[in-house]
Amino acid sequence: MHYKIVADSSADLINLKTVPFASAPLKIITDQNEYVDNSNLDVIGMINDLKSYSGKSSTSCPSVSDWLNTFGCAKHIFCVTITSNLSGSYNSAVIAKNEYESAHPECKVFVIDSLSAGPELKLIVEKLEELILSGKEYDEICEDITEYQKHTKLLFMLQSLTNLANNGRVGKATAKIAGILGIRVVGKASDQGTLETLEKARGEKKGLNSILQNLKDLGYKGGKIRIAHCLNKPLAEYLGTVLQTEFGTKDIEIYPTAALCSFYAEKGGLLIGFEA
Repeated sequence: MHYKIVADSSADLINLKTVPFASAPLKIITDQNEYVDNSNLDVIGMINDLKSYSGKSSTSCPSVSDWLNTFGCAKHIFCVTITSNLSGSYNSAVIAKNEYESAHPECKVFVIDSLSAGPELKLIVEKLEELILSGKEYDEICEDITEYQKHTKLLFMLQSLTNLANNGRVGKATAKIAGILGIRVVGKASDQGTLETLEKARGEKKGLNSILQNLKDLGYKGGKIRIAHCLNKPLAEYLGTVLQTEFGTKDIEIYPTAALCSFYAEKGGLLIGFEA
């Protein structure tokens, strides 16, 4: 097959069953450790390490050479990245695309800025897989996936903001208060690819109610849903059951977050990618 799909590790994907696939790892960096987001990493160990760590932390995007390694020698490549508003992954991928196409004029690379993270990337990758298997030509797939992306969205619910505070994205006082009061931060990936807070709910039940209401407000009517959880499978499964009852949802997949998404979601967090 002359097609290949690649994505950075924020997609929480290691392989696909039917189409060649490769993942470009992001990294989580602290003063004490560097965690490479690949299949060899002990994600639970990383989560536990970060829980007891109070220093600064940061993330690092795949380098240009990392992206070029994922391309291999494929003729037509579809490359999906975490939102460019959170990471330099998209910019690195574009540079890699230009270098690859310059060295291989017969090849094409289509880079997609997901404007999101986690399960929304997974939906985009799955759609690319479906379009490739349907036998469509490269240009037609580019058009179709661009249109599909207009109908995918991401919601999230966080119960801890510690890593976001250590990463400098929220104040440490805010993170501490949220933990003490049992606040669940419900938000979405905006159309510009930023993480936008929608509500601060007191407790898990109110947080889930907010998720359900925002699904309705964002146009969800029972389409495909992917739920990634950070050490919170019972809540993810409960949400899946509610979705089946409320919306008649049939295509639901629940799975654990890998390293990068675990870093941002933290223990107890949920990321919900869906078709609107």
